[in-house]
Amino acid sequence: MKKLQALVLLTTFIFCFMINPAFAILESKSKTMPQTAILDYINFDWWKRLDDPCLEKYIVSAINNNNDIKTAALKIEQAKLNVLSTRAGQLPIVSAGGSPMLLKMPNSTKTDGSFALPIMASYELDLFGKNWDKTKSSKKILEGTVYQVQSSDIAVVSMVATTYYNIVNLDKIIEIQEKLVSDREEIYKLMKLSNDEGIVSTSDLILAEKAYVLAKNDLLDYKKSRQNALNALAVLIGDSPNNINEYQRSSLDELGIDFEIPNEISSDIIVNRPDYKALEKQLEAAGIDIRVAKKEFLPTINILGLLTFIASSSMGSMSWSNSLGLLGASADLPLFTGFVRIANLKLNKNKYEQLLQNYQKTNLTAIQEVNDSLYNLKSDNEKLLNNIKAYDIQNRDYDYAKAKYQKGVISKLDLLQQRENLLYMQKLLAQSKTSCYIDKISLYKTTGAKI
Repeated sequence: MKKLQALVLLTTFIFCFMINPAFAILESKSKTMPQTAILDYINFDWWKRLDDPCLEKYIVSAINNNNDIKTAALKIEQAKLNVLSTRAGQLPIVSAGGSPMLLKMPNSTKTDGSFALPIMASYELDLFGKNWDKTKSSKKILEGTVYQVQSSDIAVVSMVATTYYNIVNLDKIIEIQEKLVSDREEIYKLMKLSNDEGIVSTSDLILAEKAYVLAKNDLLDYKKSRQNALNALAVLIGDSPNNINEYQRSSLDELGIDFEIPNEISSDIIVNRPDYKALEKQLEAAGIDIRVAKKEFLPTINILGLLTFIASSSMGSMSWSNSLGLLGASADLPLFTGFVRIANLKLNKNKYEQLLQNYQKTNLTAIQEVNDSLYNLKSDNEKLLNNIKAYDIQNRDYDYAKAKYQKGVISKLDLLQQRENLLYMQKLLAQSKTSCYIDKISLYKTTGAKI
């Protein structure tokens, strides 16, 4: 009986020894992607060159708290577990158990007790490399998932920056619009006084009041857009919208206008885009899957081993003489499976063709996106420089109008109308500057953060 207990304990120990490493592997794979790795492939040094600490803070916050980025990290974890699961098909399966029994024969009052300890092992001999190909395919899918996650994270960071610059732009637009509303109000009051004196017609007074009301409506629209943008930024950085009033940002006037525009972009950047590489890995995995589907038509060779120790009152204690062993092999070749294997092969070929078409389309689309982003940045930068010149001209014109007003040559109403033209130019200049920053972010995204 003591030998039996010792054998049971030994079997339990061996079983725990075999299963614990598997749990250790699963546990080690559950770690999320480190922040340093994300900062590397989103090219955080490029964002630092924009010299905006507020934007840098929001990007880091998004990396740590954005739900899409966290979900993407879980997809990598899922792909790793899939590799681990597929790899198990290349390993033997070993199982052990215990079977206590009581036996009473007919015409006998004696009851015999026995205990069996079966240990079974089975292994599919991967003679044709089918299981190895399945593991290779799952590894390709894992590599593709990593690239998909990188592309997704770059898109999230780009959205954070785009939303941030839209908020900065709206801050400036609202500041200008408030001045415009104030001037429109003053114009309306002056027109009303002039109308009371019979100098200005009622029609002109109505137009002035209408312009004042519309200016206030535009101000409300700008504030609503800023509120919505701040709420969107809160979601992107994983924060509560209740905290948007505490969000700091730079002034648009503080941002530079040196955008370091490249003359041309090498095609090597396109083939190194994460989404492009992801499709490349998916295409490789699909090709392997076709090979696996073809090997399903080949026979399956299995090796089976069984070792059972039996102890009973009649046979004595567990020993080698009271054991049962079996070692055998089998070859299995399905002759008819309802055309499942044929359909599976055609499905995998169809999947490969779809991925190939998508791969070729992504190549063309990537070239278009990069060319469009680069052209937009060059065009908007030239437009910005022209608007700066136009603003300087309008500013000189306004200074000239102020000098004439001080000499009594023109009225206050004429001066306010000149100031209104200057405010419109300021709005145009702010929008042009913001467009350049958004174009620069678009170029960053379309090149896969490689600029």
